[in-house]
This record gives sequence, C-alpha cells and structure tokens, in this order.
Amino acid sequence: MRIVVIGGTGHIGTFLVPRLVMAGHEVICVSRQERKPYLAHPAWNLVKMIAIDREEAELKNMFGTQIRNLSPEVVIDLICFTLESAQSLVEALEGHVQHFLHCGTIWVHGHSEIVPTDETRFRKPICDYGTQKAAIEAYLLTLSRKTGFPATILHPGHIVGPGWIPVNPVGTLNPETFKRLSEGKVVVLPNLGMETLHHVHADDVAASFCNALNNWNNAVGESFHIVSSQAITLRGYAYAVAAWFGQEARLSFLPWEEWKHTVSEMEAEETWDHIAHSPNCSIEKAKRLLNYNPRYTSLQAIEEAVKQFISN
Repeated sequence: MRIVVIGGTGHIGTFLVPRLVMAGHEVICVSRQERKPYLAHPAWNLVKMIAIDREEAELKNMFGTQIRNLSPEVVIDLICFTLESAQSLVEALEGHVQHFLHCGTIWVHGHSEIVPTDETRFRKPICDYGTQKAAIEAYLLTLSRKTGFPATILHPGHIVGPGWIPVNPVGTLNPETFKRLSEGKVVVLPNLGMETLHHVHADDVAASFCNALNNWNNAVGESFHIVSSQAITLRGYAYAVAAWFGQEARLSFLPWEEWKHTVSEMEAEETWDHIAHSPNCSIEKAKRLLNYNPRYTSLQAIEEAVKQFISN
C-alpha cells in the first residue's frame, strides 16, 4: 500500500517507517525535514521524503490538500495536537483513503481511578494536551461510526527508546536523577513514591500501527492503549535503575508541597503532570483485537535508552 506518515522522523517514526518499508509498503515521509531519524536503517533509502511545515501549511488551509495530493491509501498522523488540525486534514481525506491512523495518548483519561484503566473509562483529561487529544479521539470515532471514515486511534504511554532520555523516577526529563542513582547518591521522591508511570518502547508503538493495518476490520472505529505490560511505581523504578549500576537505591521522601520546592518550577510542573495522572493502563483490548504483544517491559525499554544515553 501507499502510506503517508506525517511526522515520520520522530520517536515513533524512527521505528515505524522501516517496519512499513520492510513489509513491502511504499512509504512517503512528511515532516519539516529538520532532523534525521534517531537510528539509521537501510530502509530509509527507499522512502520518499517530503518537506512540509504543517503549521505554516495549515495557516494557509493547504495541509490537507497537500497530503491528499500525495495519493495515499493510508495516512498515519503522528503529530496532530489540536481538534482543528485533525478536522482540516480529515475533511480533505474523506473518501480518498482506506485507513487513517491517529497517534493519541493515554492522558485522555486524566487521573487514574480504576486500574488498570481500559478504553471504556470516561475521558476526564486534566491538561490541555490530554483535552485536545480526547477531543480528536471523540471526533474521529464519531465520524467513523456515522460516515464510515476508516479511523483508528492508538494511545501510547510514555514513549522511550534509544536516542532520547526517558521520563525518570521523579517524573522529569532531567538525566541527573539517573546519574545520582548510578552513583549511589540519595534521590528524593515525592510523597511515598507510589505514583505510577507507564512507559512503552517506541518500537512496540511502531509495531502496534503495523498490527492495526493488518487487522483493519478490528481496528477501524476503535481506540487502543499502547503501553508495556505493566506500569511501574516511582519507588520501584528507582530501585531498578540503581541495581543496573550495582547500587542500592538510597531514597528519601517529602510531601508534594515540600518536594516541589526542591526543583525548578519547570521540573515541578513535569513531575506534577506525571504523578497527577499516575497512568496504569490495560492492553487487553489491543492484545485481543490487534495481536499486540509488546516485546519490552517498561524497565527493559528504559534500560536500553539510559545505557545508550550514558555511552554517548
């Protein structure tokens, strides 16, 4: 099939595009072409690269038409963040594609209430990112059920892979936390460290998109959680990281109202976003309908990324 991947040189696209090429598809990668994929792969030599600045094209109401003019049978949108952006693209593609796949987020659920959270739980987003993604999901699923537009939404957790730093055991992107754990130094966790994170390796996310393509009848008109098999607590995460380096985690704890003053305002906001959500999502639906079976546990995915980061 002729597949257009929007945002194909990022976290997911680095793994997805080579998978699609190796499966025999004709792949067109649309991005601003400002960076290369995180990992080299010979399959990229067979990919047609198209440079489009989405924001600029949308201001001129041209983006959807530009994508349609590439004559795709399938469109995979990895970088859509507002309802208006989704609507303008879909309106241009209606009646022209066999499958439209959108990358969502497990943050559409907001606070975890009943865990593991499955796809039937109400959407109660607590941040703008989750709110916009929930609105996109509702729009696509409603359109699919009303008109037959062939939409599928895949909701990843905290994406991790070689080439970028994972969300760490205090819920930020600061690599200093990994350094302190590797050196046996004290790391202070918020509250009791029992909040959760739910990571997923970027290659497992890529595999889920391929599985959705291969299970069209089950995928269309549905949304799926795409995460590792189990979430991890901040405390358990810290213990594991220290053990990778032959250390025993030295942890202390502070109530949130005190802890947030020990880091920068930006880091406090990052941590709050993660611990307020404390995601713990079920993948039973994706297993059953898409044959989704993640190769990596959360800790395996994180370990690969951290050790490559350190070696670099």
